Amino acid sequence: MNRRTFTQALATAALSAVAAPLKAGPAAGGQTPQPAAPPFGLSVMLWTVFTELPFEQRLEKVAEAGYTNVELVGEYNGKWSAADFALANNVRSRLGINFDATAGLTHGIGDPASREALLAELTQALVPMETLGCPAIILLSGNVVPGLSRFAQHRSCAETLKRAAALIEGRTINGQPVRLLLECIDPEENPKYFLTSAAEAIEIVRQVNHPQVQFLYDIFHEQIAEGNLIEKLDKHIDVIGLIHVADVPGRHEPGTGEINYTNIYRKLAQLNYRYNVAMEFHPTGDPVATLRAAKALALNAGADTVG
Repeated sequence: MNRRTFTQALATAALSAVAAPLKAGPAAGGQTPQPAAPPFGLSVMLWTVFTELPFEQRLEKVAEAGYTNVELVGEYNGKWSAADFALANNVRSRLGINFDATAGLTHGIGDPASREALLAELTQALVPMETLGCPAIILLSGNVVPGLSRFAQHRSCAETLKRAAALIEGRTINGQPVRLLLECIDPEENPKYFLTSAAEAIEIVRQVNHPQVQFLYDIFHEQIAEGNLIEKLDKHIDVIGLIHVADVPGRHEPGTGEINYTNIYRKLAQLNYRYNVAMEFHPTGDPVATLRAAKALALNAGADTVG
């Protein structure tokens, strides 16, 4: 399969991973037609909610809130037995939940001295990803390396991602292409972190130029780091493979801070964004009710645009 063919397959898989928008037509029995669904799917990043509960109960709470996708941060790393993996799969199957992304690698891509360790860790991570049917993994740059120039660390990010892409090229999990998602962290959360700029991270992804390497656009981090959120969607939607959602300040649900998420969801629908939008916030109230409200905001704003 050549790269062009695989890019087309990647787009097709994205379409099947979320509900396709349906235009409202004449309703049977005179009922009011429902608005079209937005093209993107919704997910919950699990580390922010229900942390006091056992894993299976956390999934049940996510399902109760109305979500069918969950993102992990390597909760299973070095902790789960074969029986634990089997239980997680049984629970997600019963609830109709997919694990759409994971994280938790200990090495970053920005230190050339750690490149081989990162690639080995990624190779190992593909095993539980396969077991859990999870097709995407989040990668981080790591901290600034003392004595290494910014140019050298930038180049290391690109070169390591190219090597990582070669490991997963053409590979699928759960019927979807395996994807590597590069994420930034804002300098307030981690002043030592190397990749704080979405613009630079996107530049790196474009340098790698591989359909299975994409940018994770964390709206919370970027609002703190540089702002100008919607323009980046307009210019770079073609390389964005995941959106993370939380408001500023406080990392709470949309509507508690300064970010206009209604406009962001409308823009995503306008741009026909077809990957997931993941809730990664600390709820200020009841978590199930707050997640339900966050879902309604996203769907209503997106459907308003599509409809």
